[in-house]
Amino acid sequence: MPKFLAKHRALWSKRDFTISVIFGFLTFIASLVANFFSGTYASSRASSSVTDLILSNLPVVNLDFIFVEGFAIFAILVTLICLLEPKRIPFVLKTVALFIFIRAIAVSLTHIGPFPTQAPIDESRIVDWFNFTGDLFFSGHTGLPFLMTLIFWREKILRYFFLTVSILFACAVLLGHWHYSIDVFAAYFITHTIFHISKIFFKKDFQRLNETPT
Repeated sequence: MPKFLAKHRALWSKRDFTISVIFGFLTFIASLVANFFSGTYASSRASSSVTDLILSNLPVVNLDFIFVEGFAIFAILVTLICLLEPKRIPFVLKTVALFIFIRAIAVSLTHIGPFPTQAPIDESRIVDWFNFTGDLFFSGHTGLPFLMTLIFWREKILRYFFLTVSILFACAVLLGHWHYSIDVFAAYFITHTIFHISKIFFKKDFQRLNETPT
């Protein structure tokens, strides 16, 4: 515990770190607002569904607990991982915000209706703020864990853990027919690009993330 508090004290005493976290947090909140409006807009403009080679040959399996509770657990774990090593906070916040912003743009441009056969999702009021019927391209459930895989690539345990989570979520959204196969496959390529853009935009935060503890 003293070592944990010392890490926080040392970083939060630095003005540039504090400003970076505040900027990251505000950007993250702004990205959630953009996500809400883009998802609402895309859902109101959703066209008919399209055929899908994979979904047409996959039975519908209700993995709603992975889609909802599983994603909530994933978000909590990422938060805890950042709190344990506060140097991770700025880059993770800003990169996730960039991911959500870019996805919001993609969602706003793509208005394909959901696949006709879907497993039902028992959505709470909170989930309604983040999940919409028309926000399909690209899959956030697949992309965000893969983004964590890339961010924590140097930490072997976290790398393989988040990669496993990404694959698990990808299988869940396909089996539940909640995403088209292109939404899932494209997520890996787009997320990889977002990560490298973030490394350029937030170079100092990325360097801090990978600093060797003294």
